[in-house]
Amino acid sequence: MVIIPEISISTCQKNMPVIGMGTALSHNEADDETIKAAMVDTIKAGYRHFDTALIYGSEQPLGQAIAEALHTGIIKSRDELFITSKLWCSFADKHLVLTAIKTTLRNLQLDYLDLYLIHWPLKLSNQEIRQIPFPKEYISPIDIKSVWEAMEETQVLGLTKAIGVSNFSSKRLDEILSFSKIPPAINQLSLVNLTNPEITIAAYG
Repeated sequence: MVIIPEISISTCQKNMPVIGMGTALSHNEADDETIKAAMVDTIKAGYRHFDTALIYGSEQPLGQAIAEALHTGIIKSRDELFITSKLWCSFADKHLVLTAIKTTLRNLQLDYLDLYLIHWPLKLSNQEIRQIPFPKEYISPIDIKSVWEAMEETQVLGLTKAIGVSNFSSKRLDEILSFSKIPPAINQLSLVNLTNPEITIAAYG
């Protein structure tokens, strides 16, 4: 089994493996059972960090894979894993953040996440939108102060061990830092493959 080095991130007591398994898939690329089996195999191979999101459609099979890995003894406890998921843009309203993370936790069959990120620094008015680039008519500015307050609440409630952002500019990060009680632990930068926009290559910084 491969041993993957770990790093510490702010506000999170658990170290984060520096290499994670991304779970973004194109529509109809694989069924849930195939995805679950692949995730079980990657846990067997030594992966402990899994990056998912509500928009990816991979939370449920990943949750099933985690349950199987626990049941069969591949891992001894959920604490051996570092699970990251993300707040989708159509839930980027203060009153929807708790609903979104609770949905994610049900999908994953988990009591908490290790890291929860705001997926993009914008808001979508249509919950059915799943493609990138986003249709302009559905995009509106995000009220980052109120949304971040709700993100902080998810950590205070123990629903996630750390919170952060994804695809944010340094200007938007500075804005959050100006009022946050809990600063973002991380900014995940996704390099979008424009020929297949559903697949991203994630880099943490």
